[in-house]
Amino acid sequence: MPYRPTPNTERKRAATRERVVSAARELIAHGGYREAQVAAVAARAGVATGTVYRHFPSKAELFAEVFRTVSQAEVDAARRAAERAGAGEDTATARLQAAIETFAGRALRARRQAWALLAEPVDPAVEAERLVFRRAHAAHFAAILRAGIARGELPDQDADVVGAALVGALGEALVGPLSPVAPRADPDALTATLVAFCLRSVTEEDRHDVHARP
Repeated sequence: MPYRPTPNTERKRAATRERVVSAARELIAHGGYREAQVAAVAARAGVATGTVYRHFPSKAELFAEVFRTVSQAEVDAARRAAERAGAGEDTATARLQAAIETFAGRALRARRQAWALLAEPVDPAVEAERLVFRRAHAAHFAAILRAGIARGELPDQDADVVGAALVGALGEALVGPLSPVAPRADPDALTATLVAFCLRSVTEEDRHDVHARP
């Protein structure tokens, strides 16, 4: 008869997998992907190297799983912040401000992890997850913008394009300060500047007619 795993063995397997992912996440948060060698992950998780490979056939697959776990937590945090802001002050700008503050603030408080999420050179499998991460944030921003446009709070604009542009602007502005070799920036001042820039970009109407002739 073929072997059928019991609920207990499945629970143990899932717990071991989670331990491996957590160990890799901690190493990446401390020193980036280079520090998360499979042997180091195994030692931190308290398992054999072969056990890591049984759950993840390659290091790239392990890193992709870590990226999915961490990036989803960041997206969820931004969404929760926006929801809380919307509950107390039901405006698109309040929600967008809360989401941007969370995006930037969390990145600047966990610089090495944020660098790994946003900019560190990675395997193509992880790069694919990075694109999913950016699209999730862009979709969240776009949803906030659409709600503001529908209520007449924000000028008409292409919410999807602007949402993606906001993510691009935030990522590009944070790359320098998050770099492992960069001096530490004032996180509050930098976050305030980013919030001001983003809110201006979505609330100020373009008063120049691009079709007008000089």
